[in-house]
Amino acid sequence: MRITLLTVPDCPNAPLVRERIGQALDGRTPEVELVEVTDEAQAARLGMTGSPTVLVDGTDPFAVPGAAASVSCRLYRSPDGRVEGAPSLADLQRALYVAKAGEDSDCPPMDAAGRGGRGRLAPVSGGLRAMQQAILRSFATTGQAPEPADLEQVADPSGRDLREILADLAAEDFLTLDDQGRIRAAYPFSATPTAHRLHLADGTEAWAMCAIDALGVPDMLGTDAVITSADPVTGETVTVTSTGGHMTWRPTTAVVYVGQRSCTGPAADIACGALNFFTSGRTARSWAEQHPDFTGKAIDQTRAEALGRSVFGSLLTQAEPARPSGNPAAVKTERQHGRERG
Repeated sequence: MRITLLTVPDCPNAPLVRERIGQALDGRTPEVELVEVTDEAQAARLGMTGSPTVLVDGTDPFAVPGAAASVSCRLYRSPDGRVEGAPSLADLQRALYVAKAGEDSDCPPMDAAGRGGRGRLAPVSGGLRAMQQAILRSFATTGQAPEPADLEQVADPSGRDLREILADLAAEDFLTLDDQGRIRAAYPFSATPTAHRLHLADGTEAWAMCAIDALGVPDMLGTDAVITSADPVTGETVTVTSTGGHMTWRPTTAVVYVGQRSCTGPAADIACGALNFFTSGRTARSWAEQHPDFTGKAIDQTRAEALGRSVFGSLLTQAEPARPSGNPAAVKTERQHGRERG
């Protein structure tokens, strides 16, 4: 893995980026090359769209489509919605994990949740984000997928048919639909039981698609939660209790295995079956040996938590809010984020 840090001379945010890269590497030893960029021609040649820019194996994992080469200061939005002069530690951990996964696999990395690092937040255009967020709020309130009739008013402002919006979201793997067009899953939630049970602080119970999805839910909703799952090898219970943003794991040796079955397809089909909690690295390795159709590895608790936060933490903070529909699902997460964010 090759890491390059592009900055203008005396960039005030360069020390912070270097510190966070060191923390994200967590004992790994790739060297970080520092390159000072002095003009826009050099910035264009190297791929710098503001200072600082981090390149991993020559690619900017935080690139914004259409951003021009620049020697001005660059700002980054962290998973909790804050704007900073450096990528967050969670986002750096995710980017470096993706790069390492790519070295270990013939497939482009799925980034532990599909979409090859493109993120789980639907675009605003065509009413996609408003619909995605309305669906997630319904899951957060009821533990179940909303009925199509409950979503008609969300579709109205876009001027598009509800079925078209849902089909677009499914085509881009923001959700999955059954043969009747009903919502089967909207990452991180599942409409049907899975191995990963969520118990939210207000009493709502829901299912997560996979271990990483489950770990992202408390931050996404700004709430305390208890996650319960089972080691697929031993059947022993794994419990993760999230209180005030801090997670406590039982047993303390628990890990998460992150893998995928093939290079293409919805994450629900090719990755979620491998994204599991295990009581220890030993049982994770045992499972991997029994499932050679999946490629991946076990990651520790810190990295698993960071992946969950970085993939799902901002899904309901970067809003194009859905209009109130009379459904209580539309108000819960605003209330929670008001409490959590201040």
